[in-house]
Amino acid sequence: MSMDSIMVHFHPDERAFVDRAMEWVHQAAENHEVRLTDFLDPRQAYILQSLVNRNPDVHMRLDGGSSHAERCRAIVAPDYVYLESEELDLQVLAVTSKDQKFLSLEHSDFLGAVLGLGIKRDKIGDIHVTEEGCHVVAAREIASFLDTHLRQVHRVPVMTELLPIEQLHAVQTSFQMMNLSVASMRLDGIASDVFRLSRSKIVQPIKAGRCRVNWKSEEDPSTALRAGDVVSLKGFGRFKVMEIEGVTKKGRMRVSIGIYA
Repeated sequence: MSMDSIMVHFHPDERAFVDRAMEWVHQAAENHEVRLTDFLDPRQAYILQSLVNRNPDVHMRLDGGSSHAERCRAIVAPDYVYLESEELDLQVLAVTSKDQKFLSLEHSDFLGAVLGLGIKRDKIGDIHVTEEGCHVVAAREIASFLDTHLRQVHRVPVMTELLPIEQLHAVQTSFQMMNLSVASMRLDGIASDVFRLSRSKIVQPIKAGRCRVNWKSEEDPSTALRAGDVVSLKGFGRFKVMEIEGVTKKGRMRVSIGIYA
């Protein structure tokens, strides 16, 4: 299959990643190389898996430290390699503090503190925030740097410790639930209700390429959402369409939305 026939299935913004993923598959099939990737979001993992599935001589394994991990590293290898014996080099950075303000910190605070050290997002996996502290899944190659340099989160002093991935305290994603009554399942209509913005103000960032639906760039405000879709709007937040519950007597749709906490 030609490069053009493959690229037509992906958004232009994804083509650089598709190129890299195709090269990983090619190296595994032709050069018998084993490739460990950085952390992939679910859309990137789907793209890589779809390319691997096209080549019978290659297989892959994903792992993000827990069974429900959103961000995972992947191993791409020739089909004769036993993937379960391959290390994905995952490590846990445990973050704690004696400051009471620590209890009010959120996922975005920890992510911002890590990225503020100059770490690239693709070196960080899921971030699990609990009442006792925070477990950051990180690539082993940058874990020691984080352990040495992360000393405050949102101006709150913190302590850190490196743990093996087996000691990860994984937390299921929590949502703030809301119910909507909408005329249609259009992206702009639902996003404007969720983020409490006018339709005109929500359209601009969507058309500017700041919106993703299921981790795929979406620039069409009229796109119809479905149950299970995850929508993120840069600078505003992220939500999931949990369920379409039915139609009211006035013909409007009842929709259950989960806003990522």
